Amino acid sequence: MQTNPLEILAYCLSRTINDNEIVYVGTGLPLVGALLAKATHAPNSTLVYESGAQDPLFEGKMPWSVACPWTYYKAPIILDMPNSFGQCAAGYVDLGFLGGAQIDKYGNVNTTLIGTYEEPKVRLTGSGGGNDLASLSDRSVLVGLQTKEKFPEKVDFITSPGFLNGGDEREKLDLFGQGPWRVITQLGVYGFDDETKRMKAISLHPGITKDIVDMCTGFEIIISDDITETEMPDETTINILRNKVDPFGVFTKMPL
Repeated sequence: MQTNPLEILAYCLSRTINDNEIVYVGTGLPLVGALLAKATHAPNSTLVYESGAQDPLFEGKMPWSVACPWTYYKAPIILDMPNSFGQCAAGYVDLGFLGGAQIDKYGNVNTTLIGTYEEPKVRLTGSGGGNDLASLSDRSVLVGLQTKEKFPEKVDFITSPGFLNGGDEREKLDLFGQGPWRVITQLGVYGFDDETKRMKAISLHPGITKDIVDMCTGFEIIISDDITETEMPDETTINILRNKVDPFGVFTKMPL
């Protein structure tokens, strides 16, 4: 069955979730991926929303954001935002999703500004809880559009820490959790080298080559000669995605 790039992204995000995990969900494709995982291979995962809702019942009404009323639908418990983030500090969150304007080779994320702090070219939204998720979740998954501008060698500002300057620097600062675990883009699925903490390719999507990755990245991603191709969703999964998870194509319909 033919799939579009947004559906592939949502599927890849869903595969980062294991059953019985507590997942801090974000707006957009991470939300689609989390709901797809819940509807397929991870039915016992618990989805936590920034607004405070804990694992609401989902009946085909896609929330338009993490603060949409549908995130509260028949939720067994609703907390406020400080308590919601407090779950990360208490060590209850297994996985958190993060996006950003820039992601660098060590998984640092920038959502603060483009340019210098003193004279920014663009002022962005800021952390919005991103630092909490990056610093306190057991592991995080980064998602973004892979271009040279959005994947520079070094971010202009570290809003949400990854592995900082690599090696054991994150560990020396006593940040909780393992740090960034996966990076999902329109080109592939990436992880990080165990020692250097530099970004490395886990798999590339069908038709994507190392040359394409190089053209779309501001630094060299480690890619082995025997790199595998990303597993694509089967027909059953796509039907669930289109008919149950996001039936109106809120986040997975390609723009005209």
